[in-house]
Amino acid sequence: MAAEPDVLLHKGCYRARLAAGLADVAAAQALRTECFRTGGTDCDAYDAACVHVLVEEAQTGFLVCCFRLLALRDGAELGRSYSAQFYDLPGLQEFQGRMAELGRFCIHPDWHDPDILRVAWGAVTVFVDANAIQMLFGCTSFAGTATAEYLDAFALLKHRHLAPPCWRPQVKAPEVFRFAARLRRKPDAKKALLHMPPLLRSYLLMGGWVSDHAVADARMNTLHVFTGLEIGAIPAARKRLLRAVAG
Repeated sequence: MAAEPDVLLHKGCYRARLAAGLADVAAAQALRTECFRTGGTDCDAYDAACVHVLVEEAQTGFLVCCFRLLALRDGAELGRSYSAQFYDLPGLQEFQGRMAELGRFCIHPDWHDPDILRVAWGAVTVFVDANAIQMLFGCTSFAGTATAEYLDAFALLKHRHLAPPCWRPQVKAPEVFRFAARLRRKPDAKKALLHMPPLLRSYLLMGGWVSDHAVADARMNTLHVFTGLEIGAIPAARKRLLRAVAG
């Protein structure tokens, strides 16, 4: 049987596919609106430049997850990215390999199957391999703009997962929480992981790193950290797991 057009992978009861037109993009924007915002449709000028990925329940076509990807030739093109609005990226602008920005990642609030995240990462893996991407990056969000419930999570990021100095993003946004400079607490790892966004946990398991500060984005009602993942640094065992899903 011929493969379905634009389908990146089909695993279990889910399929991940590329948006095939404006109706698919609108469906992704509607899910994003439900997940991120309280009013108005979540759409911006970056949507037109990105590839949009939809994860659906295969039997019904119900949209359970979506995200967008922007491929860049190298770090010199970082000014085209959504993240560059919020972070000064002088080190990463020198990166010589192909890059991709992963953005607007969200899972339907009524769906809690961990396989959805696995399928989404499998789809990212297909894209990364097909486009010879060497670094994946983006803004990874915590819900809300208050920092109190995330202090252990930020402390854990400070102690274990800060970006290497050569890549570390600098402050650009007007409202930031400089957690690496301000926090002196020893993190409670259990509490930290409990309040860590699932997407960020996945990045960290693969060797990802974060900025030393979080940006408060009132429009999206989120706190986010710049997150980077050098593809070549992903542990071999983790790569095998990703490609098992992607394959």
